Amino acid sequence: MAGALAYEPIIEERQDYEIIGGREYMMSRPSMDHIRVEGNIHSRFKNYLRGKRCQAFLEPDVFLSEDDDHVIPDVVIVCNPDIITKKRIEGTPDLVVEILSRSTEKKDRIDKLFTYEKYGVKEYWLVDPIRKSVMVYVLRDGKFEFDNIYYFYTAKEWADMDEKERAEAESQKMIKVSLYDDFIIDVADVFEDID
Repeated sequence: MAGALAYEPIIEERQDYEIIGGREYMMSRPSMDHIRVEGNIHSRFKNYLRGKRCQAFLEPDVFLSEDDDHVIPDVVIVCNPDIITKKRIEGTPDLVVEILSRSTEKKDRIDKLFTYEKYGVKEYWLVDPIRKSVMVYVLRDGKFEFDNIYYFYTAKEWADMDEKERAEAESQKMIKVSLYDDFIIDVADVFEDID
């Protein structure tokens, strides 16, 4: 029993809910594929950003406003060190990644998209581990515009494509991150170790 009590302060500090537009949403634990994808993205971001002003974070508490909008994105990039505190991010990240699941897909595609747009997130990724795709939105003139969708193709899928299909698929392999001119992520790296 004493061992359980030692963990109470940790449990009390952890928040397993988000607040979007003043409405509370409970969060469920992610699948192993979700965790793998999240780690893959974070490691690619962290490696690229080493020595640069921007930083990558896994599942940070992000307070977009004091009361109405508190989110816990899967991965973020923050370029303004002034909004990073010891416990959370207090302001708008530059890039946000949400990894879709059946229980969160509607919220991520609609509620969070509009919330991140409202607060001026520069780039928003919706990553689908089942379809092995990354949908990217970029903020232009205060509104999110669909930028591109990137797919991971297996060797068999490549072999089954004709020349035209391969050319199209080729343009959907490398994700150009808008924050830096040379920041490019291979979509295959996003889905590494995912069956």
